[in-house]
Amino acid sequence: MGRLLLLGPGLLYLTVLFLLPIAAIVGISFLESNRFGQLRWEVTFASFERALDPLYLRVLATSVVIAGITTLLAVLIGYPTAWAIARLPPRWRLVVLILVVLPFWTNFLVRTYAWIVLLNTEGPISGVLQGVGLIESPLQLLYTPGAVIAGLLYAYLPLMILPLYVAIDRLDPELREAARDLGASRARVFLTVTLPMTLPGALVGAIFVFVPSLGNFVIPELLGGGKTVMIGNLIRDQFLKTRNWPLASVLALSILGILLVLLILQSRLSRRYAPVSHD
Repeated sequence: MGRLLLLGPGLLYLTVLFLLPIAAIVGISFLESNRFGQLRWEVTFASFERALDPLYLRVLATSVVIAGITTLLAVLIGYPTAWAIARLPPRWRLVVLILVVLPFWTNFLVRTYAWIVLLNTEGPISGVLQGVGLIESPLQLLYTPGAVIAGLLYAYLPLMILPLYVAIDRLDPELREAARDLGASRARVFLTVTLPMTLPGALVGAIFVFVPSLGNFVIPELLGGGKTVMIGNLIRDQFLKTRNWPLASVLALSILGILLVLLILQSRLSRRYAPVSHD
């Protein structure tokens, strides 16, 4: 009884705010809407067939590519950053970690609009490059896929750094020392000891970056100028503009399916490469 009382609030929270909305989306995906957005209570697979249209598949593929590039860049930047933080003296680690999460204390839209100022043709980036003579005319950085990737990377990079930091901090240094004592080079130590032991943290960070990037619609709208359409924009438009809720639900379920695949992969690899603690 006591255990049930402790689990009750969490289970109620997950049921009301997670399970029931997903059940509603699954149910709506099998319905059909008329031209006025009203649902017809007849079971049909029309929305699933329509979601396989090359147009929607192309948008999904573009979203996966952009989210994948963002995740790859987050790993390349986040890994050395997390490694450097883990090697700092204990009194400085907390300070740097606070600086890493500091952007989350600012409104998301404000941060996105700041990137519009930075990437604008009259912004500081083009101004500095023109000032030092590297370019003659302003660069068209805004409203491009690169701007979208930069915005997503900035928004979700801390979600990569933090899990990597935890994984690196838990890594037993004696394992690396033993590998070096046996004659392994630094590169071999990293590939055979450090990377496998910290891979679960990298996978967690990859999920934290990839999934929000895949479903984000604010950054593609503002930094992409509507030219770069991602699956999040498509879902939003289907829900709020065209009011085709069944199709929007199917598209939303596609993101959920990708998330489930990533979670299964992360779980299996985490069991295979279980990190070794200091204890």
